[in-house]
Amino acid sequence: MQNNNRIEAQMPILAGNKSKINVSFEFFPPKDDKMSETLWESVKRLEVLSPKFVSVTYGAGGSTRERTHDTVIRIKKETNLEPAAHLTCIGSSKAEIKDIADKYWDAGVRHIVALRGDMPDGYNHDNSDYKYATDLIADLKKYHDFEVSVSAYPEKHPEAKSLEADIDVLKKKVELGATRAISQFFFDVDNFLRYRDKCVQAGINIPIVPGVLPVTNFARTVSFAEATGTSIPKNMHYLFEGLDNDAETRKLVASTLAIEMCQALQKEGIEDFHFYTLNRAELTFAICHVLGVRG
Repeated sequence: MQNNNRIEAQMPILAGNKSKINVSFEFFPPKDDKMSETLWESVKRLEVLSPKFVSVTYGAGGSTRERTHDTVIRIKKETNLEPAAHLTCIGSSKAEIKDIADKYWDAGVRHIVALRGDMPDGYNHDNSDYKYATDLIADLKKYHDFEVSVSAYPEKHPEAKSLEADIDVLKKKVELGATRAISQFFFDVDNFLRYRDKCVQAGINIPIVPGVLPVTNFARTVSFAEATGTSIPKNMHYLFEGLDNDAETRKLVASTLAIEMCQALQKEGIEDFHFYTLNRAELTFAICHVLGVRG
């Protein structure tokens, strides 16, 4: 018979951690009835984990404005979750933004994720009401006492001149009233930690919450990464090689990578994690379970 100590020593490093962490989840508004059904199955599945909040994305140029609003309001009315509504300002007037802010406030929504939004090709914002996310934050705080979350980029925003310039922008957002920064997804823990340390050195005192993307489709993730300037470690290419038609193995690899990344961040004092669910609950639920987040 094997010695119990030897058995325990051979247990995987992914053993559960009972330390307290906070999680939040991101969804996007559904385009049709089938997608709506999938979304709400995911919402109900993850609701039992009592996340700090759940956010709902907003299409470029306000292209999903009504669907985003309807999804946020339904979450507020039909669940015990606290929704955070994404709001972008490029292409919107001050009157439109105030109307949206007032409607959310009247519906009991108190949390906004304030973003500039993607710049359409050929767009000239010289004469527009909003040029930057900082303009949006200033108005939101003027209209109502929203909790405001903002974006952060561990490898800098693709349009930023430098990482230092990008951190200066984040500092300005904090000065205007932002209370949380949610990072772009990343896969290099050291990059994130160096970014966090630079933010602290710059005098930024709000939580920098890591954005975690469980990889369900590696080719699509590579495309996302190229668009956002996110680096992908070479070992990830190797780990997902040959798995295009093997969904079950992909899920196992994806969950293992995400769990190990979160545990490495936990060791560095990170207690909050934001999961990009892509409206699918299975992987996120499993990852949270291993991390010690239970219903």
